[in-house]
Amino acid sequence: MFIGMDDTDSPGGMCTTYLGAMLAQILRHAGYAVGELRLVRLNPNVVWRTRGNAAVCIEVAGGKPEEVFQIACELIEKYAMFDCEKTNPGVVIVDERPDPVLYYQALQRLCTIEEAIEQLDNIRALYRGYKCGRGLIGALAAVSSVLPDATYELLTYRSADRLGTPRMFEPESFFASAAATAPHTWDTVDSAAHAVVCVPHGKDPVLYGIRGESPEWVAQSVTLLRSEKSAFSQIWRTNQGTDAHLIAYTGELVGGLSYQIDGSVASVPETRRGGHVRFVLRTDASGQDIPVFAFEPTKDLRHAVRKLLPGDRITACGSYQKGVLHLEKFRLNAVAVAERRVSPKCPICGGRMTSAGRGKGYKCRSCSARIRETEWLERDITEGWYEASPGARRHLAKPIIRMRDAAAEKDNTSDNKEI
Repeated sequence: MFIGMDDTDSPGGMCTTYLGAMLAQILRHAGYAVGELRLVRLNPNVVWRTRGNAAVCIEVAGGKPEEVFQIACELIEKYAMFDCEKTNPGVVIVDERPDPVLYYQALQRLCTIEEAIEQLDNIRALYRGYKCGRGLIGALAAVSSVLPDATYELLTYRSADRLGTPRMFEPESFFASAAATAPHTWDTVDSAAHAVVCVPHGKDPVLYGIRGESPEWVAQSVTLLRSEKSAFSQIWRTNQGTDAHLIAYTGELVGGLSYQIDGSVASVPETRRGGHVRFVLRTDASGQDIPVFAFEPTKDLRHAVRKLLPGDRITACGSYQKGVLHLEKFRLNAVAVAERRVSPKCPICGGRMTSAGRGKGYKCRSCSARIRETEWLERDITEGWYEASPGARRHLAKPIIRMRDAAAEKDNTSDNKEI
């Protein structure tokens, strides 16, 4: 059977993965065979999400679904953050994975509670929604999920007596771990900012989370970390770092969805108040001009955007909200030739020359001699992918280290390690 759970946390604490990992432990102790544990991220733009919009799915064999359902419901009723207005838990049990259509709808588009309940009734699932029941959407999406591209995250959880206190860890051990396991793990640290980014700051029970390409690599990474004693850990198979939320742009933009758009830069990037950088992207599919913002929290991504010029060919990835594309990353596909007018000295009389008009070269003020001379700017940017800093990267956004890009693969060849 497959158990789906969602929407048990709040900004004030708890974590759905924590309850999922607890449920897996309880079921193992009760004699159930627990298989894969799956962490499924859904549309990051939905306004009613509590934190990271993650649901979980647990594969279980043996016993009766009704007994497992009762255990899961009791766990939610004991630990979920019901006091939070946005917390509306849901639990679902099915005996086989449903059609993934609702997973993709909840991941890439929007889904209503009514649509989820209709599907649950159609497949005769065991389910229970608390309060408004919005968690049923994520719970159903989790059991319906398919992961053609999957990554892994090892989540380590804090002891109950430490919840709400500052997390204790040695930052340098996280940098050492990241260096020893790259490129097979990522988003452990932000080297440019010299910051550890895999340790949360809130009141939730997560101590840290290590993301990587396999269970073996995330487990290896953890052996090098030094921190407070944890309660337990769990490795999750996940759609994080896969770009599964992106839709190929075909000419229509819908608010609240995330897109991958090919086009050309149509304006010189400008830095706005607050450090946000704006430019206009002219799309290939429709010729539509779309305002694009690299917001201040993306950090290094803004520096790359500032180097773009009109005519550059790019692929932009990001979420479309309120008429603006919120940039997550972009690929520079072709660098435009940049030309700058110069005022050379006349090669005949040595006088100063002035422009004779656009594309007509230069004319000497003294002897009227004419020459054509153009200075080509050397661009301080090359073709390839550019992304937000690790601390600002969305859970679903695929890091460059995972991009199947010729330049990136060439760079990584010398760094390949085996475990």
